[in-house]
Amino acid sequence: MEIQVPSYFLCPISLQVMRDPVTLITGITYDRESIERWMFSEKHWTCPVTRQALPETEPITPNHTLRRLIQAWCTVNASAGVERFPTPRPPVNKMEIMKILEDAKKPQNLMECLRRLRMIVSDCERNRRCVEESGAVEFLGSIVTKSRGGGGQEDEVCDEAIYILHCIQISEQGLIKLISTSNGGLIESLTVVMRRTSNYESRVHAILLLKSLVEVIAPARLMAVQEEVFREVVKVLDENVSCKATKAALKIIGELCPWGRNRIKAVKAGAVPVLIELLLEEPGKRECEMILVVLDLLCGCAEGRAEVVGHAAGIAVVAKKVLRVSQAATDRAVRILYLISKYTAMPVVIQEMLQVGAVTKLCLVLQVDCGMKTKEKAMEMLRVHSRVWRNSPCIAYPLIS
Repeated sequence: MEIQVPSYFLCPISLQVMRDPVTLITGITYDRESIERWMFSEKHWTCPVTRQALPETEPITPNHTLRRLIQAWCTVNASAGVERFPTPRPPVNKMEIMKILEDAKKPQNLMECLRRLRMIVSDCERNRRCVEESGAVEFLGSIVTKSRGGGGQEDEVCDEAIYILHCIQISEQGLIKLISTSNGGLIESLTVVMRRTSNYESRVHAILLLKSLVEVIAPARLMAVQEEVFREVVKVLDENVSCKATKAALKIIGELCPWGRNRIKAVKAGAVPVLIELLLEEPGKRECEMILVVLDLLCGCAEGRAEVVGHAAGIAVVAKKVLRVSQAATDRAVRILYLISKYTAMPVVIQEMLQVGAVTKLCLVLQVDCGMKTKEKAMEMLRVHSRVWRNSPCIAYPLIS
């Protein structure tokens, strides 16, 4: 039996039944989670329906009457499989968070206080914002920074702190402050956590937090990142811990490589063969594009190009992605082939490009709707190496001219 849900029970943003209805000063009612995500995470300080500006202090009021009506409707329709949701807990305030942080300074209370913080940040967006504004981020960062992987209770405390930091979804200003207060020690501690293979969940949270930090770190600090960080990030890629962790690891390497000698550090950490193996596994569109972006960056140094050429499937798998994934992937793949053919143009490499079908793909690039720069690179490769490739049966006769 199909149940007709009253329209005024639905959130105007998500069009789902509201669990915790709140009303803005504009008079429009939304579900708390949806409207707080709209305001605090997406930074839209306007009413989605009326487009009126909203104040940043206490912009929402709980609508208890509508919540009771929705709960009563759920109870009446329980026989049809509608589940009545519990009354939501009220959001916390700064005083409550500061009391928890004060209690956490006693070693015997630390783990219990962290578990309470975990429940609070898991509840709603407003709680996460309140926790950040109460100074909990710096406190949690100090816990992680002081941890050195001693095992036992110390590791449990560190894992809990990392999870909470990940859940808070710290603002850019908060991340910058966290980096400055830790004086670089936080990245080292996250590297230690990623080295622990026994707890995959903590490794995922650590690399997701590291990605957030790397995106806001100043270039001077990015250049000073140790090779050990690259080794652990590449290990997460190699072990394919999770889809989120893989994308975060690719993002980290992509953010670090343009600065200083980080390309060489990544190559020494074994990034190139791992990326090629990932391409061979036929990843999704977005993941494939990210892998090719990182490979393109690594081919900007001689060591990276040598690794691609030295891998048995390196040139072949890059050529395979041309005109098969997306326009962005094609642009990057052609650029990788261009760098190899220009700076690593040994006879054996040029012949391999012919044998694995890279030359045929370059000819096709000239005939389809691609970017002008990509076509120019394909044309230059064909022109420079035309004497070697001209008599090849891989190229159709009409294309030789």
